[in-house]
Amino acid sequence: MASTAVPQPAEALLRRNVTDSTESSAAVSPMDSPRPSASSTSLSSMSSVDVNASAGVKATDFGRLVDTYGNEFKVPDFTIKDIRDAIPKHCFKRSALKGYSYIIRDIICLATTFYVFHNYVTPENIPSTPARAGLWAVYTILQGLFGTGLWVIAHECGHGAFSDSRLINDITGWFLHSALLVPYFSWQISHRKHHAATGNMERDMVFLPRTREQHASRIGKMVHELSELTEETPVYTLFMLVMQQLVGWPNYLLTNITGHNFHERQREGRGKGKHNGIGGGVNHFDPSSPLYEAKDAKLIVMSDIGLIIAFSTLYYLGNTFGWYNLAIWYFVPYLWVNHWLVAITFLQHTDPSLPHYTAEEWNFVRGAAATIDREMGFIGRHLLHGIIETHVLHHYVATIPFYNADEATDAIRPVMGEHYRSDTKDGAIGFIRAMWTSARMCHWVEHSAEAKGPGKGVLFFRNRNGLGTKPMVMAKPE
Repeated sequence: MASTAVPQPAEALLRRNVTDSTESSAAVSPMDSPRPSASSTSLSSMSSVDVNASAGVKATDFGRLVDTYGNEFKVPDFTIKDIRDAIPKHCFKRSALKGYSYIIRDIICLATTFYVFHNYVTPENIPSTPARAGLWAVYTILQGLFGTGLWVIAHECGHGAFSDSRLINDITGWFLHSALLVPYFSWQISHRKHHAATGNMERDMVFLPRTREQHASRIGKMVHELSELTEETPVYTLFMLVMQQLVGWPNYLLTNITGHNFHERQREGRGKGKHNGIGGGVNHFDPSSPLYEAKDAKLIVMSDIGLIIAFSTLYYLGNTFGWYNLAIWYFVPYLWVNHWLVAITFLQHTDPSLPHYTAEEWNFVRGAAATIDREMGFIGRHLLHGIIETHVLHHYVATIPFYNADEATDAIRPVMGEHYRSDTKDGAIGFIRAMWTSARMCHWVEHSAEAKGPGKGVLFFRNRNGLGTKPMVMAKPE
């Protein structure tokens, strides 16, 4: 598939067009919710799911909106009904039997890889220590990819996309995610809230960007000073990327880092005095966390029980076969799984072409379109079950199983038109390159300099590296 992120000849080499020529609500979408939850309804209404957050708003009322690449942006003008009507009915059909066949395939890949390396990559067969070390490094990479494949299927279970039976979905997802040290129900609930509020600056749960004010405060600058560009060193960018990929996932589970920090608005009062960060009382393991409601407590406990069983099993294996062996067999591949999970999620929601919205201008259609499809070739489409390549569709209808997602994506692209985002150039290499591009160009969000009225509620990434569209020039306060 060719990339729709083709560089434009105008203004700057960095400008390009990535459009296609191509609360707490637990709802996946307004039409998909298997069990709605009200803890975020106080933050923003889910009732406005179609074109305009304000009735009668015209495109010209937004002013001129410009993304980070310098391309003009128009707010999506289609409806969720348009999307669903375009998808062939058979794409919605789920088959537990087919899903289990993929699980068995992935487990066979894991087991075969372990058998081959354990029995043949030995001092007797390969005397060279560096050669054995290199081969075992390959082992960890392969197992990380196969493990990520199982992670993706468990994620499908959490959305109800694995089977028509909720019980089958939850039992299967609980086993798979627990084995990968993921609190299944806890993450399922918070992740559905992300789907219900994607791109909403007050409710989104994943990779919520900083505002201009927040970024200025973090680096010790005044808000107006961000337009006086000071380049961030590439070494610092690389360091932050490595830390994100290494500890981003456990940090998210433990502290809700990158999620919204409006917990005081939790309707049951669970968020009073709580905040993201270490010691803030916001995490995925405590039944009293403001991420959840009282009725969710038993599910959080069940998630914790799954983790206790998994850790107990790992403790037994470590004592029996040696902790060094277990580190190579399991924990290093586990870090690779975390890497892929964070990289995929980061690049699905962070791109110089993507908008975010204030609560007043957000609606479900706009938020779901604020995502982007990428490409990882064979690895993405087969080992990772297409989670990278069909994410835009996933945000509109998360209950469509991954093996039908390509066809459904093709069906909705004409409906979305220029609002469909994809960056598929160079496959896996392009995917890795996009991580660097987004890290360098996406530092905070602000509205476009020529935005007006409701357009000031449509925010785009800006940066302090002088890349792409420059930050607004703001007057120094008196």
